[in-house]
Amino acid sequence: MISARIKQAVRDVNDFPKPGIVFKDITPILKDPALCIEISKALADQLKGIEIDVVAGIESRGFLFGPSLAQLLNVPFVPVRKAGKLPYKTIQQSYDLEYGSAVIECHQDALLSGQRVLIHDDLLATGGTVVAASKLISQLEATVVAYSFIISLDFLNGRERLTPYTQKVFSLVSY
Repeated sequence: MISARIKQAVRDVNDFPKPGIVFKDITPILKDPALCIEISKALADQLKGIEIDVVAGIESRGFLFGPSLAQLLNVPFVPVRKAGKLPYKTIQQSYDLEYGSAVIECHQDALLSGQRVLIHDDLLATGGTVVAASKLISQLEATVVAYSFIISLDFLNGRERLTPYTQKVFSLVSY
Protein backbone atom coordinates (compact mmCIF):
# COMPACT_ATOMS: atom_id res chain seq x y z
CA MET A 1 0.00 0.00 0.00
CA ILE A 2 1.38 3.38 -1.01
CA SER A 3 0.58 5.14 2.28
CA ALA A 4 2.74 2.64 4.19
CA ARG A 5 5.60 3.06 1.71
CA ILE A 6 5.42 6.84 2.01
CA LYS A 7 5.33 6.73 5.81
CA GLN A 8 8.35 4.44 5.82
CA ALA A 9 10.29 6.84 3.58
CA VAL A 10 9.35 10.12 5.30
CA ARG A 11 11.87 11.32 7.86
CA ASP A 12 10.84 13.24 10.99
CA VAL A 13 13.18 16.11 11.82
CA ASN A 14 12.68 17.48 15.32
CA ASP A 15 12.91 21.20 16.05
CA PHE A 16 13.01 22.28 12.40
CA PRO A 17 12.67 25.04 11.34
CA LYS A 18 12.22 26.09 14.96
CA PRO A 19 11.95 24.38 18.36
CA GLY A 20 8.78 22.39 18.89
CA ILE A 21 8.14 21.66 15.19
CA VAL A 22 8.42 18.07 13.94
CA PHE A 23 9.15 18.54 10.23
CA LYS A 24 7.98 15.81 7.83
CA ASP A 25 10.88 15.56 5.37
CA ILE A 26 9.83 14.00 2.06
CA THR A 27 13.28 14.24 0.44
CA PRO A 28 14.11 10.57 1.21
CA ILE A 29 11.25 9.66 -1.16
CA LEU A 30 13.28 11.16 -3.99
CA LYS A 31 15.91 8.41 -3.60
CA ASP A 32 13.33 5.88 -4.81
CA PRO A 33 12.34 6.50 -8.46
CA ALA A 34 9.75 3.71 -8.43
CA LEU A 35 8.05 5.24 -5.39
CA CYS A 36 8.08 8.68 -7.05
CA ILE A 37 6.31 7.26 -10.10
CA GLU A 38 3.83 5.44 -7.88
CA ILE A 39 3.11 8.66 -5.93
CA SER A 40 2.51 10.67 -9.10
CA LYS A 41 0.12 8.02 -10.43
CA ALA A 42 -1.70 7.73 -7.10
CA LEU A 43 -2.14 11.52 -6.94
CA ALA A 44 -3.56 11.52 -10.48
CA ASP A 45 -5.86 8.56 -9.71
CA GLN A 46 -7.44 10.46 -6.81
CA LEU A 47 -8.48 13.20 -9.23
CA LYS A 48 -10.36 11.07 -11.75
CA GLY A 49 -13.63 12.67 -12.77
CA ILE A 50 -12.58 16.22 -11.77
CA GLU A 51 -12.17 18.65 -14.66
CA ILE A 52 -8.78 20.31 -14.23
CA ASP A 53 -7.26 22.83 -16.64
CA VAL A 54 -4.07 23.69 -14.73
CA VAL A 55 -1.96 22.36 -11.85
CA ALA A 56 -0.55 25.11 -9.61
CA GLY A 57 2.36 23.91 -7.48
CA ILE A 58 3.50 25.74 -4.37
CA GLU A 59 7.22 26.42 -3.85
CA SER A 60 9.25 24.54 -3.22
CA ARG A 61 8.20 20.99 -2.52
CA GLY A 62 5.06 21.39 -4.62
CA PHE A 63 7.49 21.54 -7.54
CA LEU A 64 8.71 17.99 -6.86
CA PHE A 65 5.52 16.19 -7.91
CA GLY A 66 3.40 19.01 -9.35
CA PRO A 67 4.96 18.97 -12.84
CA SER A 68 4.72 15.17 -13.17
CA LEU A 69 1.13 15.32 -11.93
CA ALA A 70 0.36 17.99 -14.55
CA GLN A 71 1.93 15.78 -17.22
CA LEU A 72 -0.17 12.79 -16.17
CA LEU A 73 -3.29 14.99 -16.28
CA ASN A 74 -2.12 16.47 -19.62
CA VAL A 75 -2.47 20.06 -18.38
CA PRO A 76 -0.06 22.98 -17.85
CA PHE A 77 1.89 23.55 -14.64
CA VAL A 78 1.97 26.98 -12.97
CA PRO A 79 4.53 27.74 -10.24
CA VAL A 80 3.43 29.65 -7.15
CA ARG A 81 6.65 31.04 -5.72
CA LYS A 82 8.06 33.01 -2.85
CA ALA A 83 8.17 36.76 -3.47
CA GLY A 84 10.93 38.01 -5.74
CA LYS A 85 11.60 34.70 -7.54
CA LEU A 86 9.53 35.16 -10.71
CA PRO A 87 10.93 37.26 -13.58
CA TYR A 88 7.74 38.75 -15.03
CA LYS A 89 4.91 40.90 -13.63
CA THR A 90 3.33 39.23 -10.61
CA ILE A 91 0.47 39.38 -8.16
CA GLN A 92 1.18 38.73 -4.49
CA GLN A 93 -0.52 37.37 -1.39
CA SER A 94 0.84 37.54 2.16
CA TYR A 95 0.00 34.88 4.73
CA ASP A 96 0.85 33.51 8.16
CA LEU A 97 2.13 30.00 8.67
CA GLU A 98 2.86 27.86 11.70
CA TYR A 99 6.38 29.29 12.12
CA GLY A 100 6.27 32.84 10.73
CA SER A 101 4.86 34.81 7.81
CA ALA A 102 5.63 35.03 4.11
CA VAL A 103 4.52 36.30 0.70
CA ILE A 104 3.84 34.18 -2.36
CA GLU A 105 3.24 35.25 -5.93
CA CYS A 106 2.51 34.06 -9.44
CA HIS A 107 2.76 35.68 -12.83
CA GLN A 108 -0.17 37.94 -13.57
CA ASP A 109 -0.75 36.03 -16.83
CA ALA A 110 -0.37 32.54 -15.30
CA LEU A 111 -4.07 31.68 -15.56
CA LEU A 112 -7.02 32.56 -17.73
CA SER A 113 -10.34 33.66 -16.32
CA GLY A 114 -12.53 30.64 -15.64
CA GLN A 115 -9.76 28.04 -15.63
CA ARG A 116 -10.20 25.15 -13.20
CA VAL A 117 -7.12 24.82 -11.01
CA LEU A 118 -5.74 22.01 -8.89
CA ILE A 119 -3.41 23.30 -6.17
CA HIS A 120 -0.67 20.82 -5.29
CA ASP A 121 1.83 20.85 -2.43
CA ASP A 122 3.72 18.17 -0.59
CA LEU A 123 2.07 18.70 2.78
CA LEU A 124 -1.03 20.27 4.29
CA ALA A 125 -0.40 21.63 7.78
CA THR A 126 -2.37 24.67 8.97
CA GLY A 127 -3.38 25.58 5.42
CA GLY A 128 -1.98 29.14 5.45
CA THR A 129 0.15 28.78 2.33
CA VAL A 130 -2.58 26.95 0.44
CA VAL A 131 -5.23 29.53 1.33
CA ALA A 132 -2.85 32.26 0.09
CA ALA A 133 -2.39 30.34 -3.18
CA SER A 134 -6.18 30.01 -3.44
CA LYS A 135 -6.53 33.78 -3.06
CA LEU A 136 -3.97 34.31 -5.83
CA ILE A 137 -5.97 32.03 -8.11
CA SER A 138 -9.17 33.89 -7.25
CA GLN A 139 -7.47 37.22 -8.06
CA LEU A 140 -6.86 35.87 -11.58
CA GLU A 141 -10.56 34.93 -11.83
CA ALA A 142 -9.79 31.21 -11.97
CA THR A 143 -11.41 28.59 -9.73
CA VAL A 144 -9.84 26.13 -7.32
CA VAL A 145 -11.49 22.78 -8.06
CA ALA A 146 -9.32 20.53 -5.86
CA TYR A 147 -6.28 20.28 -3.62
CA SER A 148 -3.70 17.52 -3.75
CA PHE A 149 -1.11 16.67 -1.09
CA ILE A 150 1.21 13.79 -0.39
CA ILE A 151 0.78 14.28 3.37
CA SER A 152 -1.93 15.85 5.51
CA LEU A 153 -1.31 16.70 9.15
CA ASP A 154 -4.97 16.34 10.11
CA PHE A 155 -4.42 17.33 13.75
CA LEU A 156 -3.63 20.89 12.57
CA ASN A 157 -7.08 21.25 10.93
CA GLY A 158 -5.78 22.84 7.72
CA ARG A 159 -8.44 21.07 5.66
CA GLU A 160 -11.15 23.17 7.34
CA ARG A 161 -9.53 26.35 6.01
CA LEU A 162 -9.77 25.04 2.43
CA THR A 163 -13.47 24.19 2.37
CA PRO A 164 -14.59 27.73 1.38
CA TYR A 165 -12.82 27.07 -1.94
CA THR A 166 -13.72 23.40 -2.52
CA GLN A 167 -14.56 20.23 -0.59
CA LYS A 168 -12.19 18.20 -2.80
CA VAL A 169 -9.07 17.84 -0.65
CA PHE A 170 -6.93 14.77 -1.32
CA SER A 171 -3.84 13.34 0.34
CA LEU A 172 -2.06 10.00 0.18
CA VAL A 173 -1.04 9.92 3.87
CA SER A 174 -2.60 11.41 6.99
CA TYR A 175 -1.05 11.91 10.41
